[in-house]
Amino acid sequence: MTPLSRRQFLSRLTGTTLALGLGRVLAAPVSHPDPLPLPLVEPSTYPAAPLPGATQPLAPGERLAPALPRLTLSNFPEVHRCEYATNGVSEAAHTVLLIPDAEVQPSYVQALTRRAVEQTLAARASLAEVAVSAYRAGNYQGFGGPAPLLTVSVPRVRLGEFIAAFAQPGRVYDRMWVNPDQIPAAMRPASREFEKVPVYVGTPQGLAAQRVRQLADQLNGGVHKGVFFHGSPHHRNAALSFDDAPHPIYAPLLLEILQRANVKATFFCIGRNARAYPYYVRDIQTHGHEIGNHTFHHVRLTGLPLQTVKDELQQCNQVLSAITGNAVKYFRPPGGRYSPETLAVAGSLGLTTAFWTDDPADFDNPGQTILESRLARKLRAGGIVLLHDNVLESLRVLPRFIAVAAGQRIKLETVTELAETN
Repeated sequence: MTPLSRRQFLSRLTGTTLALGLGRVLAAPVSHPDPLPLPLVEPSTYPAAPLPGATQPLAPGERLAPALPRLTLSNFPEVHRCEYATNGVSEAAHTVLLIPDAEVQPSYVQALTRRAVEQTLAARASLAEVAVSAYRAGNYQGFGGPAPLLTVSVPRVRLGEFIAAFAQPGRVYDRMWVNPDQIPAAMRPASREFEKVPVYVGTPQGLAAQRVRQLADQLNGGVHKGVFFHGSPHHRNAALSFDDAPHPIYAPLLLEILQRANVKATFFCIGRNARAYPYYVRDIQTHGHEIGNHTFHHVRLTGLPLQTVKDELQQCNQVLSAITGNAVKYFRPPGGRYSPETLAVAGSLGLTTAFWTDDPADFDNPGQTILESRLARKLRAGGIVLLHDNVLESLRVLPRFIAVAAGQRIKLETVTELAETN
């Protein structure tokens, strides 16, 4: 869809929705003659055949990210892969273990995990941190499949403490998670539908109303009826947000970049990721960032039974609140797909549904030059920037984008901070 200007869009609207919304839109003060085009809410174009929540095909033109460099750990058949990445300043690694089903006793899994931590750090002296995820080999389906048996994150400076925790019965290492489920929990297939533009599933009249609201919010900003499209354009602020958190390797690298730049952001976390890597969620909170809800399984909600929608949001809220001790304020639907029903369920749980104005499609791995250009071109006062926390290109471009924002005197901040700026 070719983006429409405010005037072009309003000139095409007809009917009751226009009569209700047009006066407010035209009466709003305008910060400049024609604001940057918004990613206007689109109607759903997906066929009815696939079951709601079913895995979606790859986005058109999606490029796979370049493979991360790998390390070899000797005489260690349980290692599925050991890879590392850098943000230009520090390096982090992630080792995945696949444990034969007959050998998943906790003591054995923990012994293998300790060995993996030590060997990974020994294999590359420049690593600042290593994460290990130990899976049951029989049901391993990758990062989005059944949860690991155990996960751990060990900064090099805490290696001695980690080893000591294993040597002393009853001692707890705070950056380790042991799966309490003897039987893997039921899974819902994750959606591969990426957040490009908000997608409304409802009547044409409802779609028109959402677009009028979106354009009105571009002129004044703020939360209206549980939806946040745009912040105030009258202040030099924009929200920085990351979807799908947290991920091994990327979490510590991203947090270090933001800390060095003294920038706060909102992380929309997938509940199953947060449950398996709670220490990264605590790190996000400790660094002063905001934590939002991105469903428990990262499913496409529209069309699901309302109780299932509620379960997805409620389970994610419960996981995040148990880790942070705080209530969750904001929710972002996977794929940007929403309906009156999903808005109502989110509202009943105290959640405001947050969308975005600036999406450079980093999931498509377009290349750093293109990604940086898109970010700079779409940046606006009152905008909401959407990135993904597990895209290495985004991490590498982020310091330059932060500098661009500073050069335009736009302060990057959390979604809550932007919403509360009037």
